[in-house]
Amino acid sequence: MGAHLARRYLGENEPDPLNIPASPEGEHFKERVMVATQEQMNLAQLPLAQRDYCAHHLIKYMKCKRDMYPNIFSCKHERHEWEYCQHEDYVQRMKQYERERRLLLRKARKEQMEAA
Repeated sequence: MGAHLARRYLGENEPDPLNIPASPEGEHFKERVMVATQEQMNLAQLPLAQRDYCAHHLIKYMKCKRDMYPNIFSCKHERHEWEYCQHEDYVQRMKQYERERRLLLRKARKEQMEAA
């Protein structure tokens, strides 16, 4: 387990993880829209590192922990929702990365076939 975290693709066809396009032209993907607004995240005092797609679940979880302070273990459902959202977001990003890598390899193969 965890081998995928250390593996890197070597070569010039490796996509830049910071600049992966959301969806190529002509193809339709489910748009991911942030549910929590900037104002809600500011009011909840979320750190910048946690202001992502799952921020609305984290806000609910933090609110539950604050309201149930001595018994923070009663917020299992909120924590599970937030962690599940984080996992789904991770899987979606990895799928986008792999798709972009395969598209770059395909483009390189086509260019190589045309040059030959």
